[in-house]
Amino acid sequence: MKPTLAAPLTYEFCALSDCGRVRGNNEDAVLVMENARIAVLADGMGGYNAGEVASGMAVQSIAADMADWLSRAPQPGDSVGRALERSVANANYAILSAALSHPEYSGMGTTLVVGVFLNERLVLGHVGDSRCYRWRNGVLHQLTRDHSWLQEQIDAGLLTPEQAAVSGYRNLVTRALGVDAVVQIEVNEFPVQAGDLFLLCSDGLTDMADDCTLASLMAMPLALPDMATRLVELANLMGGRDNISVVLVAVQGPPATAGGGGGPNGRLRSLMSRLLSPAPPGGAAPA
Repeated sequence: MKPTLAAPLTYEFCALSDCGRVRGNNEDAVLVMENARIAVLADGMGGYNAGEVASGMAVQSIAADMADWLSRAPQPGDSVGRALERSVANANYAILSAALSHPEYSGMGTTLVVGVFLNERLVLGHVGDSRCYRWRNGVLHQLTRDHSWLQEQIDAGLLTPEQAAVSGYRNLVTRALGVDAVVQIEVNEFPVQAGDLFLLCSDGLTDMADDCTLASLMAMPLALPDMATRLVELANLMGGRDNISVVLVAVQGPPATAGGGGGPNGRLRSLMSRLLSPAPPGGAAPA
């Protein structure tokens, strides 16, 4: 008797970006390629709208590079992590070159968080303080560690997380694309299972809402577009001082073996979202 192969997991993606209540323009950028299972989010910086140029260049370049790499057979010794490093280096070079060619873009840069979902594992890369969280079995876990001055102070024991939360230096990042000729992306891998829910977000969300508040919202049995809207509304309700961007990725098991749901969490979320969630307003769609 032949062994039964595990059926692949299925993924649902949803992205949403908002200016917030203070900023006049949106310097965040999000891009999802569902067929390639790639999610990219960037938070730009720089005057004269240059931040949105940097973030837009980053998400477009990295998503295209990674989709192209995934479509081809990898060379011996190559890996998704190395492909991510190359794609970030290419995007960094493009941003620096654009700044040199256009003086109005001088000083632009961007943070980055990118997830590549390979059935039962996530290859996650990040630069700066854009984050990725995983909700699993009722627990919210931050998968990324901020590349920021405040995180360095916490690691050195000079500040507590509570002190850092109210510091005026929350936006000082120690890594970003478009700043130096060489940028270091941190790449990690995580197992993925049915029922997982991932959140990629800019600091426009996490500066406004702590992890406990995020966990409470992500525990709600909402459809992904409704949850994305609630997250953005939460940040705006708390002040909306920055642009707010979120990407949600829900993982489900195969319908034939998981009852249409992806484990207990996924089945409950799917059932309750159909019963309780209102239909999205006409014409409304995530970014």
